[in-house]
Amino acid sequence: MKILRVDSSVKPEGSVSKKLLDEIIAKLGTNDVTVRNANDVPAIDAHWLGAVFTPEADRSAEQSAIATRSDVLITEITEANVIVIGVPVYNFNIASGLKNWIDQIARVGVTFRYTETGPEGLIKGKRAILAFSSDGTAAGSDIDFAHRYMMHILGFVGITHVQSVTAQQMAFDKDAALKAAANQIAAL
Repeated sequence: MKILRVDSSVKPEGSVSKKLLDEIIAKLGTNDVTVRNANDVPAIDAHWLGAVFTPEADRSAEQSAIATRSDVLITEITEANVIVIGVPVYNFNIASGLKNWIDQIARVGVTFRYTETGPEGLIKGKRAILAFSSDGTAAGSDIDFAHRYMMHILGFVGITHVQSVTAQQMAFDKDAALKAAANQIAAL
């Protein structure tokens, strides 16, 4: 089994989502892990749009370099059996680095396409596990834009087998939140 681990916490130490990722990967029992720090992924911009919408044969050297970064991220997903994603909640939503990673991998004609009946995800047969951590936001609540967004965007690109490990609302009872997450990991 090949795992893609996507870290997005901005904390250099003490990150709950990173701890959960470590525990999930240990539970899955493989050493074949590709690690991607989403905080190192550049945001998309006009140059990116120009690069990925230019046919490969017509790209300039600069456009090829830009598109290649995105292609590498997509290859990491397509080669993995399981994608394990750290989803720390910042101000009710995902980290900006994680949004950058998503923007780089959500590419029309590559990871999804539009059909007469609506969009179709092209990354099929993958399993994703979200390591969700929050101080005050409950996953799936009205103020949770992170968990719902991740479920939506993963389904949008075709990854529909998604599980979540949640250490949520830690500001109220961190020990209970971590115990609940440990129980969820044990049940994976």
